[in-house]
Amino acid sequence: MGEPETIATIPAIPASASAMIFDRKGRLLILEPTYKAGWTIPGGVMEADGETPWEACRREVAEECGLTVSRGRLACVDFRRPRPGRPGGMRFLFDCGRLDDDALAAITVQPEEISRYSIVKVRAAVPLLSGPIRRRVQNALAGLAYLEDGRPRPGVSTRGR
Repeated sequence: MGEPETIATIPAIPASASAMIFDRKGRLLILEPTYKAGWTIPGGVMEADGETPWEACRREVAEECGLTVSRGRLACVDFRRPRPGRPGGMRFLFDCGRLDDDALAAITVQPEEISRYSIVKVRAAVPLLSGPIRRRVQNALAGLAYLEDGRPRPGVSTRGR
């Protein structure tokens, strides 16, 4: 008899992508989800079919609020450590810039997931966001950020040398 066949286990790390979308005055689009307390920004889990973070961001924005985003800038990558009852994973955050009033007037929320939306001054919006998303947005607003559990990692810089 031959050697038993070894099956390699490939690590599975869930990934999601979300968007910061602003109006012409620099106010942030936030969404109130139906499935958890507090507010969030458009975004969600990447599909396992090979979807890229940018593709996931665009799809989730379209699904959750009916908007089409055509450009974005990577603003943050956040690694969330697994914990009991929470798989952790990679979170990509894109700054999708400022949309005009006509585009924002077309917002249509996905009622199964989103109860309502608001466009709020950043200073007022940030405290309404859940902890990890709040930290991600705050750090991303300061420039490109690499985070772990929503916090800058000592010794890792994305802001120059």
